[in-house]
Amino acid sequence: MAIPLFDLGPRLREVREEVNRAIAGVVDSGQFILGPEVEAFERELAAYLGVRHVVGVANGTDAITIGLRMLGVGPGDDVVVPSFTFYASAEAIPHTGARPVFCDVDPETFCVTPETIERALTPATRAVIPVDLFGRVAPIAALREVLEPRGIAILEDAAQAAGASLDGRRAGSLGDVATFSFFPSKNLFCLGDGGAIATNDDALAESARILRFHGSRDKSTFDEVGWNSRLDAIQAAVLRVTLARLDDWSARRRALAEAYEEEGLAELAGLPQPGPGEEPAYHLYVLRVSDPDRAAAALSEAGIAARSYYRVPTHEQPAMRAWAPAVELPGTREAAATSLAVPMGPTFGADVARRVVETLRAAVS
Repeated sequence: MAIPLFDLGPRLREVREEVNRAIAGVVDSGQFILGPEVEAFERELAAYLGVRHVVGVANGTDAITIGLRMLGVGPGDDVVVPSFTFYASAEAIPHTGARPVFCDVDPETFCVTPETIERALTPATRAVIPVDLFGRVAPIAALREVLEPRGIAILEDAAQAAGASLDGRRAGSLGDVATFSFFPSKNLFCLGDGGAIATNDDALAESARILRFHGSRDKSTFDEVGWNSRLDAIQAAVLRVTLARLDDWSARRRALAEAYEEEGLAELAGLPQPGPGEEPAYHLYVLRVSDPDRAAAALSEAGIAARSYYRVPTHEQPAMRAWAPAVELPGTREAAATSLAVPMGPTFGADVARRVVETLRAAVS
């Protein structure tokens, strides 16, 4: 039997009846854009994260762009962002008029560190975007010690880390602003595009609500050049269902990570190693291997999906070359050359871990 990289189908089957009822309720209500379902989801996610405000938007990329605007980022500013991340983390920056400045990552955690951030700071740095990559939580408390004295804001890109925590605090509650994507492959997912912005700052939250709705409070007066970026009610209703399952699904992801270790995967590859106080959500389970193409080919032959992510780092993408750093990013280069994601999801059991490990062991023996 083939094993996919993600288990969206089985997860949907677990909640299909609830999702169907939720969608039918929205259809019956006739309220499709914003409205009570969106407000309810925003309250529930804010309570889950332990923040004062969540503002639903159309997708995760808009969430970052609007989040930067909320923080006052604009022309003449620099925003530091890791190069080893999905393109959208950096793509949002030029839309504000600011310049992306690419920094390195720790090739073992795939996240930024205070040292990699500090090396990239410029006199014009207005904000930093630490990415909670692959469901690991970036060391944002340590970053704050470097950035707060300089008056530099933190936008936490938590798109891949819903359900993760560090020192008892949820991913998405650690930055001045945090952003989420609810793309269907994410841990917290809807059935299309969707995103959200989280913050504890009342004024920033009000700014987000204005910017997501054409820069208007009342549909009549337009105080800002904003966006048409609203989370729709059907997606919010689905998200209320999946949010209720998130902690259970995250625990099952961690159980699969433990099964990989118990099956001996560490003998064949470098495994994610959570730091003190960290509970990863494992959006992806990413190994470090010397020859990821060979490993992926062996897994594919056995019907097991595997994939290397961000082989071309963001600063080397054609649209970003104008902002490519003058210095080398060795951690990024190593991560891009050695990373390989293997199947991860809450409906995968120890049998999946066993097949992956047995296949890789046969390939390297």
